[in-house]
Amino acid sequence: MWTLSGFADEIDPDPHIQFQTLNELGIRYVEFRSAWGTNVLDLSDEQIAEIKRLLARYGISVSAVGSPIGKVGIHDDFDEHLARFDRALWVARELSAPYIRLFSFWIPEGDDPAKHRDEVLRRMSALAERARGHDVVLAHENERKIYGDIPSRCLDIVESVGSDNLRLVWDAANFVLCDVAPFTDGYASLRPYIEYLQIKDAVAADGRIVPAGEGDGEIPETIRALRDDGFDGFFSMEPHLATAGHAGGFSGPELFAKATRAFTGLLEAEGISYQ
Repeated sequence: MWTLSGFADEIDPDPHIQFQTLNELGIRYVEFRSAWGTNVLDLSDEQIAEIKRLLARYGISVSAVGSPIGKVGIHDDFDEHLARFDRALWVARELSAPYIRLFSFWIPEGDDPAKHRDEVLRRMSALAERARGHDVVLAHENERKIYGDIPSRCLDIVESVGSDNLRLVWDAANFVLCDVAPFTDGYASLRPYIEYLQIKDAVAADGRIVPAGEGDGEIPETIRALRDDGFDGFFSMEPHLATAGHAGGFSGPELFAKATRAFTGLLEAEGISYQ
């Protein structure tokens, strides 16, 4: 049974509206990234406690902490960032989240990513080591312009770090924006490490973000292969249909619902059960 989740801050900054809309859509999980316009790692202890109360009230669980860990420059201070990661571990424990989404550091414009490989792997290994003993998996997202933005470098990270605490998020739209045909170019090599998917699509010709199945993300091919492989995990709606940027995106309730219906329509067309 595949499980739907979503970045509900794309619906509204108010967590009441976020969780109410998820209820209306039948989505029982949230990938928690922000509330009240504040990033999850910058919420106070009291605000996290309030989120816990709201989650219980609306009957919603947390699939992942949608953290910004690793979304800093490769030359930025890492010790400070590692301390911020401790907050992510604490939030994941407080919200009973099985995953923390993270990234592999911005590469300076025009630089060869290979020039920064050793430092990226040092940092990713340190994050994985820091997570040892915590009941959480670090899920690396293939964001554009970080080190792990294309399949070969995603594979390099997860295999070189070699930790059971580090696995991959599959984001088809982000691959398209890197001139990658996701399923054709990356599925076979990355499949052993894919544990989590974020659902948005993109048009290669102009970079527009579109609902699942309307772009070049090869999402139908991907879900068929996952079904045949016996995949069982989270699919997190991240529509970005109104705005999209490095810090996240926004859709609003109607566009979020439209994106969800587009994806569930693909699942139903393939006879795939989901919850």
